[in-house]
Amino acid sequence: MFKRIVTHNDFDGISCAAVLASQLNLNQIIFTGPRAIIESQFPITMNDVVCDLPYPLECGMWFDHHIGNLEDVKYRGIDPDTIPGKFDLKPSCARVVYDYLGGDETLPLRFKTLVDEADIIDSFNFGSIEDWRKETPAKIIDSTLRILDSSPGEQRAYLNTLVRMLSSGTLYDAANSNDVQTRYRRYKSEEQRICDLIRNNSSFCDNDTKQELIIIDLTHMNKQPVIIKNMAYLLYPKALGVLLVQNAYNRGQKTNDLQFSMALSLNLNTIAHQKNAGEIMRALNLGDGHNGAAAGIFKCRSKDDMLKNKERILTEIWNLWKDQPV
Repeated sequence: MFKRIVTHNDFDGISCAAVLASQLNLNQIIFTGPRAIIESQFPITMNDVVCDLPYPLECGMWFDHHIGNLEDVKYRGIDPDTIPGKFDLKPSCARVVYDYLGGDETLPLRFKTLVDEADIIDSFNFGSIEDWRKETPAKIIDSTLRILDSSPGEQRAYLNTLVRMLSSGTLYDAANSNDVQTRYRRYKSEEQRICDLIRNNSSFCDNDTKQELIIIDLTHMNKQPVIIKNMAYLLYPKALGVLLVQNAYNRGQKTNDLQFSMALSLNLNTIAHQKNAGEIMRALNLGDGHNGAAAGIFKCRSKDDMLKNKERILTEIWNLWKDQPV
């Protein structure tokens, strides 16, 4: 019945694909991002299982956990209960898939370990900065996804390799494979350069006297950078959030569109607060996400339009941020 899995190209999406590939006996996988689904950049049919992405025009099954995607389905006049698959507000989409397929009672133990890690990584729910920086098998694999490949084909091949390894073996075995270790060494060689990039391009809003929200602005760069915004907390350990703004890239080419990505600091895990990154992205109609991490995009007609809207949106994000109590 089902022929393909269409999934997000991050750790959560790969985890979804690994569990589904094993249980549905599927080996054809498409990796993409939310924008491609929203803009219907490629056809999706009733033969496709879609994971961790917005609901397309149609599909065979849909699994997701983003509240904004659920609201979009309802806005389109679709009853989410009529869509085959499962939507649930879980820390990861992999958890939604895992529960749907029977969870602990029916699935191999290796998938429990994989999904537990997807919960933590996708919601950035680490206990501390030290905990986040530990070299666990899941963190090693997640780090290798940050590398920019020389071609889309190289990226697809690596993601497919990961899914094959995780669908049939353990996180430990996958993380210690030659493919993953080779890429992890490349990633480690980039870390200092990433820290320098963040240090040279970070600032705070004028009204942000307590330096709560780090702003990393990479819109001046002509080539797509390798960036991990959460590394900003190594430079500003007392900050409560980080916001990355850069241009969107299409097949490696810079566009005028603005891309925003936001995450809350681990400092907020130990206190009661009402900070919500996903709510900020939804309020500005930019995108979606979770309490702890969210992303969005704003289309611009020209470079001047981009620069004007960048300053406006950054101000609006800051205003929404400061109105959310700590």
